[in-house]
Amino acid sequence: MQDQTREPVWKQAIAGSQMLLVAFGALVLMPLITGLDPNVALFTAGLGTLIFHVVTGGQIPIFLASSFAFIAPIIAAKGKFGIEETLGGLMAAGVLYVLLAGAIKLRGNGFVTRLLPPVVIAPVIMTIGLGLAPLAVHMASGRTGDGSEQLIPYDTAIWISMISLVVTIVMSVWAKGIFRLIPIMIGVIVGYVLSWFAGVVDTTAVQEAPWFAVPNFTAPAFSWGAILFMIPVAIAPAIEHIGDILAIGNVTRKNYLEKPGMHRTLLGDGLATSAASLLGGPPNTTYSEVTGAVMLTKNFNPKVMWWAAGVAIVLAFVGKFGAALQTIPVPVMGGILCLLFGSIAVVGLNTLIRHQVDLSVSRNLVIVGVTLVFGIGNMVLGHLEGIALCAVAAIILNLVLPGEREAWGRRIHEKHSD
Repeated sequence: MQDQTREPVWKQAIAGSQMLLVAFGALVLMPLITGLDPNVALFTAGLGTLIFHVVTGGQIPIFLASSFAFIAPIIAAKGKFGIEETLGGLMAAGVLYVLLAGAIKLRGNGFVTRLLPPVVIAPVIMTIGLGLAPLAVHMASGRTGDGSEQLIPYDTAIWISMISLVVTIVMSVWAKGIFRLIPIMIGVIVGYVLSWFAGVVDTTAVQEAPWFAVPNFTAPAFSWGAILFMIPVAIAPAIEHIGDILAIGNVTRKNYLEKPGMHRTLLGDGLATSAASLLGGPPNTTYSEVTGAVMLTKNFNPKVMWWAAGVAIVLAFVGKFGAALQTIPVPVMGGILCLLFGSIAVVGLNTLIRHQVDLSVSRNLVIVGVTLVFGIGNMVLGHLEGIALCAVAAIILNLVLPGEREAWGRRIHEKHSD
């Protein structure tokens, strides 16, 4: 195999730009939905990726950017605590990753797989997607995310959103090569053009924005309420992280859970998330879209991701670019989110199926059922609600209910007295 680390710099730069292109749609969509600055998200995605590569010794070809698992919690926390305290809670979630990494270092990888088996993590992931379904429908219908205000006439919005959705689906299923990896971006472009002809795009902000502008960095503030609200939410992305590391390891045929080790990859992710929150950006997570691009291009050189990070940081300082992103009409995003949020729920469902979790067993039925209702119904107990509460409930139920525990690829039989 050719030594890709010795490729010319210009080739690495082009490959890095391509990797950023693959991640770009989801990267900027998340801050646009939650009201965070997309330029800050670009900067913190680049910074977070570089931090991850420093911590892991630059061994893994992976890119970190905005995590969709935090969309609903960020929206809820902003209304309850304000943006600064929400960022403080997100920073604490990153610290949880760091503590989890320390526990793995001390007790081994089995610690995580026992604490967070498929029967726990699958319904939490399903809750993330299904709980966001109303947000997608409101936006696709031309309303604000909470449905309180009609921004674009329904008849116009529904045509734009459904065509954006259809284009994204077609590109996901029938497109070839690199185009199959950027369905979100193509869906956004088509939807934006339709919106332009429909007269619902306002470019005033782009015309007024400077070419060079420092991103709108925001410092966090800290309160126990926001911290306790946000920390449990980090459980699902932690498992998503492990799955992505396994996936990229399958592509490159290397065991990254052994070298550099799960404790270092999770530490890198945690520090990247905390650094992003410190500057006002969304939490970072490893991107499976980029793993797909690595598999397609067969470019396993981790330095490519350094270039992707660098390009993201440079774009963050282009004021007109960020202003243009914020002119994307609501129905364009809503149509695409109908697919994205549904896909998140299906990932959770597939986890149950792939690991053959038997839902006819009472303990499994209880864990999954209670988790789904607590999460989707947005149950509130003290400072915990929604996704955070359902994640904690799932873990506790799995630990206290008697019977056979489902595990990753096996069952752990526990004796108990009647």
